[in-house]
Amino acid sequence: MLGQNLTRLLRGPATAFYRLRMDGLFGGVAIQHGNNKPKSLHKTRRIWLPNIQKVTVYSAILDKKLKLRMTSRILRTIDKKGGLDNYLLETKDKNIASELGLELKQTLQKALQAK
Repeated sequence: MLGQNLTRLLRGPATAFYRLRMDGLFGGVAIQHGNNKPKSLHKTRRIWLPNIQKVTVYSAILDKKLKLRMTSRILRTIDKKGGLDNYLLETKDKNIASELGLELKQTLQKALQAK
């Protein structure tokens, strides 16, 4: 169910995202392809990988620590929003762009309704 909604949200080929791994918070960051172009103008293909970190983040609503893989960009965004819970609840689904992120958002919303 989430997979179908996620592909609809992403509006693009699913292969563009980080090795099709949707088990972290990547914020839509993908592998970049391009060329190295030195002074000799001999182009060589290369890729740029996203800066992915394994981080333990605390969720105040769920009252537990979660081990997640996320990009450093998302870490800065979480700090800016004031925590993982605020980031997930205030961010649109299309900007979260991962199955794990959408599942966490749904569990947070259910936990808030239960309180």
